[in-house]
Amino acid sequence: MAAQAAEWGDSTRAIHAGSERCKPYHALIEPLVQTATYTFRNSEEVVAYQEAHTRGLPTDRLEYGRYGNPTVAACEARLAALEGAEAAIQFASGMAAVTTTLLALLRQGDHVIMTDDCYRRTRQFCLEVLPRFGIETTVVPLGDYEALETAIRPTTRLLLSETPTNPYLRVLDVERFATIARRHHLISVVDSTFATPFNLRPLEWGVDLVIHSATKYLGGHNDLLAGFVAGRAEWVTPVRELHNILGATPDPHNAYLLLRGLKTLSLRVERHNQNGQRVAEFLAEHPEVEQVWYPGLPSHPDYAVAQAQMRGFGGVVSFTVRGDLWRTARFIDRLQIPYISPSLGGTESLVIQPALMSYYDVPPEERRRLGIRDNLVRLSLGLEDADDLIADLRQALDGLE
Repeated sequence: MAAQAAEWGDSTRAIHAGSERCKPYHALIEPLVQTATYTFRNSEEVVAYQEAHTRGLPTDRLEYGRYGNPTVAACEARLAALEGAEAAIQFASGMAAVTTTLLALLRQGDHVIMTDDCYRRTRQFCLEVLPRFGIETTVVPLGDYEALETAIRPTTRLLLSETPTNPYLRVLDVERFATIARRHHLISVVDSTFATPFNLRPLEWGVDLVIHSATKYLGGHNDLLAGFVAGRAEWVTPVRELHNILGATPDPHNAYLLLRGLKTLSLRVERHNQNGQRVAEFLAEHPEVEQVWYPGLPSHPDYAVAQAQMRGFGGVVSFTVRGDLWRTARFIDRLQIPYISPSLGGTESLVIQPALMSYYDVPPEERRRLGIRDNLVRLSLGLEDADDLIADLRQALDGLE
């Protein structure tokens, strides 16, 4: 089925890839195998398993839940097919995927280059945690590929980026990024959570590893936590080995929910793309909005790159409201449809004011240095009717004093 899946379209792969045609108990849906450990009939079976495991030979059984689960394995195979990857690993969260990947591929004395405007916790891990292991990180502006290449040292091991970024939705030229990495014999890693495999597949442009917070669009219903890393087997294998040691093990029930969510990924992302484009265009014309960041708008700094490499631009729109911190907060409080909540990619629309949510504990001057403006809003559009979302935004903006 793997060879056939490579020729299928996105929706077909999202529904069938990674699943056996004949499942246990003749079930149509992938069974949920809710177990922490696995049993052996006798010692001979134990030895046979250990011999196969030691020699790296294929085996159809498992030993302990931290090392694998049939439901999780089906989920990993499906995401690998969606990304066009040789292998994939599911984690308990997106951050577990990021941290385990970096710890597995880096050593004391190594150097990492990452782009700015990234997820805050990823930046914190690189700048505050990795130095404890003797690993340095340099941050360069996304889109400045000369600065990226200039920052490379003899000790540089890995290039790390996101696309689109959080919160300004900057779009990485993944082909150029991967080319620079290959030219200098570096590992390229891209967090593609905001894009999803439907809008962009970084591996097809030459990137070595792609990371997802499956909590977002892949799960799609705001009801699970999960993460993924996918790519070439030579890089996925050491990450899996450390994953087995660190124990950021995904729950099989979450894998079951994720398999269910993936089946509608293409349909959902199409709607997210439509809502994102329509809302971004509305906001760009409203007098109470200063600026809108959305890759589908010609005003976006990476519009040309997005048009060339992406199939759609997602459901997240960032914008600034005219006024200060509290005028922006009043606008958010007037909204009737989006919930105030720090996530994205689900069926419900969510909204945050980063200065009061994810960056509340950061001093104002440091927030400004990081580009987090007091009047910045990040709106994650769900699957509601675009007309209703626009009407809600209009009443909230028009009612501001």
